[in-house]
Amino acid sequence: MKPDAVAVAALVILLFPMGYFLLASPAFLLVKLDIPPVTQLLRGMFNIQFRMMSVAGVIGTAAFLVAGRPLFAIGIGLIAAFAIWGRKWFMQRMDDQLDARDAGDSDAVRRLRRLHWSGMLCNAVLIAAIVASIPYVAMTA
Repeated sequence: MKPDAVAVAALVILLFPMGYFLLASPAFLLVKLDIPPVTQLLRGMFNIQFRMMSVAGVIGTAAFLVAGRPLFAIGIGLIAAFAIWGRKWFMQRMDDQLDARDAGDSDAVRRLRRLHWSGMLCNAVLIAAIVASIPYVAMTA
């Protein structure tokens, strides 16, 4: 496979975990987040999403560097860095709200829901950016 084809394949591979999260995360809008098993499942989904984006982003960055596309490598590298940094930040916020909910804070569920929405929004924005870049990657392939 030519290096350019590897770069396009890296974008498609990066889209798989993002697409899964895009389809799976809205289901949690239909349930109450004051149920501990539900929030643990949501927490686990966010955790694995950040991990998959980190791994796929690093691999994608390497693929674009091998293909000789430093600009795209920087873009995918930023996504990987966002996933690596964002996981720590996001999971800490989620854990704080779970602890607050368990301690009796009635507003913690609302803040958990806001975190859920913000995670879905960030994922949607990244998917839109990657999908919008595919023609430019494929055009120069």
